[in-house]
Amino acid sequence: MTPILGETAEGQKKTRSDSKILPGTVIYDVDLTMTLPVALSATSGVNAIAHAVEALYARNTNPIMCLLAQEGTRALAASLPEIIVNPSSQSARSSALYGAWLCGTCLGSVGMALHHKLCHALGGSFNMPHAETHTIVLPHALSYNAPKIPQAMKQLAEALPESNGDAIRGLNVLLTKLKVKRGLKEFGMQESDVEKAADIAISNPYWNPREIEKGPIKELIRRAWAGEEARADL
Repeated sequence: MTPILGETAEGQKKTRSDSKILPGTVIYDVDLTMTLPVALSATSGVNAIAHAVEALYARNTNPIMCLLAQEGTRALAASLPEIIVNPSSQSARSSALYGAWLCGTCLGSVGMALHHKLCHALGGSFNMPHAETHTIVLPHALSYNAPKIPQAMKQLAEALPESNGDAIRGLNVLLTKLKVKRGLKEFGMQESDVEKAADIAISNPYWNPREIEKGPIKELIRRAWAGEEARADL
């Protein structure tokens, strides 16, 4: 679990961190996950992977966090497709729970960057569903940062099956296997909202390995809105 709390008020989502937010007791029991619907299992799992991805290139990352991030991504990328095919697989559910814990540890230990800023803007201002938004945005946010994070891209590609050395391809393949929705428009966002979303995303930006530029950010959000596959040309 993490010491982070997200709060939405007046159309804006903000986060704060405080050790008092940490729960006193957390129960990790795979039996409690067995009835989680397949679609929610998939998007929640990719949401967890997003924490690991940003931990790989966080400003305050470290070798231990990178190991946790890779292992968490590897566990989830292997188990989530199996859950889609066989939701009652206890071994797959156990591996997913293990991966989610690792990725949550990453989130609670290092800072997040562009991906989370985009998702906070979309969720807080356009009422987009949390896990589904993270799932849609992640490969596009990664494609934006790719030119500035070669080591993280290499580490992520090693953790994603069928990436062929390309982390963006690996994420696209994973999302296809999971049969998740790929477009924000499928959740009610209008194309006319893209401009406003870009303006919100570039205001008070989080630290990011690549400088934030409105033009590419707007195109990133448009692709996420349209449901296009991510490609490394932003």
